[in-house]
Amino acid sequence: MYKLARHATLRQLQVFEAIGRLKSFTRTAEQLFLTQSTVSTQIKNLTEIVGVPLVEYVGKQVRLTEAGRHLYAACQDVFRALDNVDVAVANLRGLTLGALSVSAITTAKYFVPEALGRFSQAHPGIDISLHVLNREHVLQRLANNEDDLYILGHDPPTELEIESEAFAPNPLYVMAGRDHPLAKSGRRLTLKDLAEQPLIMREPGSGIRAAVERLFAAQGLQPKVRIVLSSNEAIKHALIGQLGISVLSLHSILLEGAQGPITVLDVEKFPLQRKWHVAHPKGKEPSIVARAFLDSLRAEGQRLTQMLNELTSSLPHSRSKKPARRAPGRR
Repeated sequence: MYKLARHATLRQLQVFEAIGRLKSFTRTAEQLFLTQSTVSTQIKNLTEIVGVPLVEYVGKQVRLTEAGRHLYAACQDVFRALDNVDVAVANLRGLTLGALSVSAITTAKYFVPEALGRFSQAHPGIDISLHVLNREHVLQRLANNEDDLYILGHDPPTELEIESEAFAPNPLYVMAGRDHPLAKSGRRLTLKDLAEQPLIMREPGSGIRAAVERLFAAQGLQPKVRIVLSSNEAIKHALIGQLGISVLSLHSILLEGAQGPITVLDVEKFPLQRKWHVAHPKGKEPSIVARAFLDSLRAEGQRLTQMLNELTSSLPHSRSKKPARRAPGRR
């Protein structure tokens, strides 16, 4: 019992598998960098262990006997299993040494660096690069397959061949400085009211700007854009300076909280409920490092959902707002 396991060597099985695959002693010798005499000796010794012929010659062609075909199938299973071990070990090493490149839209800067920081603490050998850009440029990098993962503020375009997964809510609210007259009035605003106010907007190519423009267009309204800024932080400072009102992700005021210098206005049709998505090109298998960060993003989504719910419940008009819900899974 277990005669092969006790007496056959891995090298003998490797030589025999190559014979069965290549049907040639000469090609086997060349592929394994052995002499033909060594190949012949290995097959002779393996045949003696099994006790029946494993190969036969038909003219000059090498063929496997019935016993040889059974052994060849077993060798394939063995080496396939060993290959899987190699992949698993390489993946484990990938969490020790490796790289992760992420592109994210600008609003994601309020949580992605912290998420990457926690990931880096757990896997200090991983080299991490983060590109923070507007939506248009992130989609360009995605189309060019320049990074491992891409974080977007809402559903990716359907025309792109990608896999995406929603992992956290990303609601958009109308915001103003705390001392703004509309903030002090406490009244509910209509979209028409909003259209009459000087609006601070992001640059063309921003996902938030596109969402706001679609909403106004659907209502037959034209926003009165006063200032265009390419940074959420610049917009927040403009709000504090009472240069107008704006639409921002609720994530942008998580650090300041409901009692900070910026407040949320009660406006019909708002919040615009969107979700954070993480994406990668369809058909591209994420590396072990990327898959590990995907797992950490799911946990990050739960943390963000709780934080948003706490912030929403403390808003002045929170009774009229629904709490953020857990994002659905892969789409």
